[in-house]
Amino acid sequence: MLGQPISMVLPEVIGFRLTGHLNENITATDLVLQIVNSLRKQGVVGKFVEFFGPGVANLSLADRATIANMAPEYGATMGYFPPDAETLNYLRLTNRSAEKISVIEQTLKAQGLLRDYKAQDNVQCTDILELDLSKVEPCISGPKRPHDRVPLSNIKKDFTECVPNKAGFKGFGVPADKVKLSHKFKYNGEEHVLNHGSIVLAAITSCTNTSNPDVMIAAGLVAKKALAKGLKIKSYIKTSLSPGSGVVTEYLNKSGLTQHLDEIGFTTAGYGCMTCIGNSG
Repeated sequence: MLGQPISMVLPEVIGFRLTGHLNENITATDLVLQIVNSLRKQGVVGKFVEFFGPGVANLSLADRATIANMAPEYGATMGYFPPDAETLNYLRLTNRSAEKISVIEQTLKAQGLLRDYKAQDNVQCTDILELDLSKVEPCISGPKRPHDRVPLSNIKKDFTECVPNKAGFKGFGVPADKVKLSHKFKYNGEEHVLNHGSIVLAAITSCTNTSNPDVMIAAGLVAKKALAKGLKIKSYIKTSLSPGSGVVTEYLNKSGLTQHLDEIGFTTAGYGCMTCIGNSG
């Protein structure tokens, strides 16, 4: 800018090779929690993460966006998927003109940037991690950090150990004589009991999850099935739905799922970041 040279350190690029297919009971959230866990262990602060491999071809654009959106959680400067045929399909889906799509496709091809994930599997990177998508299992994260992944099959054991552990990311520091403490109370004329681990706040929130229509539609279907089975949420639990944008409301309305989410207690509270950053209402 001032006629003087400036030196820049080129970022390291960590390659993340994906193979296989996700099993049908696995969500993009399950996948991204496993990826976050792996990248945190690797250490990718200040680095780029490029996803490649034949498994990427088996992921929808929404699933890829969920993974890229979590870059702040795995600490990278960015996580990205080079464009491919699925990218062009997204442009068609969102009503870009055929002429514009043709220009984009030709430009990407001319620059060697249009990827064929199944054919091009020799990306040169600083380091490479691998994940077989078929090995991903249902999981949650926590109790306090998004990269502390816990398989569903291990929730009880993990949380039971966290309660008496020294206060920290995997501990609450509860004295041994108070581990089984419970508290009875009345709310709206009903008697309830709270224990360590009782759910008091349940939110379907914005950003990563609600950028993915598959996960949001799944939430609505779970609500519909729960109501059909006569299930309901305890009255003292604070529930809310805060989508990332009004588009989510549109497809929940059009799919007839908004009424089920409302009925079971997940009524839209507004749009944008809410419960995750402490705005629980």
